[in-house]
Amino acid sequence: MAGVSDKARFYLERAAPELRDFEEKEIFSKDEIRSLVTKRSDYEHLILAPGTKSTDFLSYVAWERCLDRLRAKRCRRLNLRGTTPGASSHASHARTFGIFERAVLKHPGDVSLWRAYLDFAANDARATKRWRRICTRALRLHPTDAGLWALAGKRAARNGDMERARAHFLRGCRFCTGEETLWVEYARCEMQWLGKVEEKKAGKGVRKGTDVMQAIKATEAVQEGDEIRFDDDDEDDESGDEDGLMLPDPDAGGSGDKGLKKPAFDAEAAKKLEQSPALSGAIPMAIFDIAKKQPFFGPAAAETFFDMFASFGKVSSRGRIVQHVLSAMEQQFPNHASTCSCQVRQPLVGVDVLTAAFPKALRESLTRLKGAMDKTEDKRALANKTTAWIDEVLATEGLDPGIQTVLSHTKASLESIA
Repeated sequence: MAGVSDKARFYLERAAPELRDFEEKEIFSKDEIRSLVTKRSDYEHLILAPGTKSTDFLSYVAWERCLDRLRAKRCRRLNLRGTTPGASSHASHARTFGIFERAVLKHPGDVSLWRAYLDFAANDARATKRWRRICTRALRLHPTDAGLWALAGKRAARNGDMERARAHFLRGCRFCTGEETLWVEYARCEMQWLGKVEEKKAGKGVRKGTDVMQAIKATEAVQEGDEIRFDDDDEDDESGDEDGLMLPDPDAGGSGDKGLKKPAFDAEAAKKLEQSPALSGAIPMAIFDIAKKQPFFGPAAAETFFDMFASFGKVSSRGRIVQHVLSAMEQQFPNHASTCSCQVRQPLVGVDVLTAAFPKALRESLTRLKGAMDKTEDKRALANKTTAWIDEVLATEGLDPGIQTVLSHTKASLESIA
């Protein structure tokens, strides 16, 4: 244990300047500082000892974050906004990064540690470039983890870089063929992009006097420093392979045009964008079509796609996409309970429960339910699926009493089957 004690003392001594800063500014008393040192020493011995668990590191990080929040509150109370950056303001983040680094080096196979590390870098430290490097390392170690790929893709899309988001999703889909999670998230990301584009085309969120197509192009803008390059070295942002060869930049000109980039959009590109099939839902349907060929595809996966597509009320091509999914289900699984459930719910897609159009849609849905019960191969499963969405409708405040009566009667009939 002598080696553990020496290592623990090394890490404790690195925090000494911050503790002196606490004492000089009277952020913590001497007794409190003594207690902090004892607690930190216990954690250091715990994570340095043989047989340590990943939860020990997470517990240490949680304690450090609580300490930093307490420090921030006391600084505000004492009006100490101009504290020395190297001493107390940023030292906690640096120490937490160090704990996470030691954690992932000791437990590289624990995905929960990587997720916690990424969450800290994104939300607490807001270290964009460091988040990118961490995510790159995590994906290299866990290429079949759908959640990590989805996290990288959604972050790129949220920052307006759909090209890179698609690159992440496409690369992840090549690895994650055992479950539908990443494929559904990719299609969801594309639907969200379609919704944003249609809002821009309608003029929503666009300042007066701004060209609508220019606003749509802006949704494709890249936020510098937030993309993930798998050819990057972990210590810098320059791409290259193991032999040091630099990858060519497709946007770079010749030697005389070094540093200059082509404009992202010209008049021809804008015209193509307006006429692009992508704006009519071609990409989400293509994702679903490719997903049909994967090992995970089945009635449950298809129903997940159906539910996800049906949830996008602001996308004009939603009806076409939903029908595309339903047609595939009817062709491959005509009598399965999932297919019958989607057939029953299709008339209700996009119809608000409190509008005048709902009774007519409900009538069509209940008519389909009767036929589906006759042909389905699992009446109990279909009854349970139908009861689930009926309960959601009945929970709506202000529901018409007549509709409530009809649905309550239908639910009672289905419960007798289930």
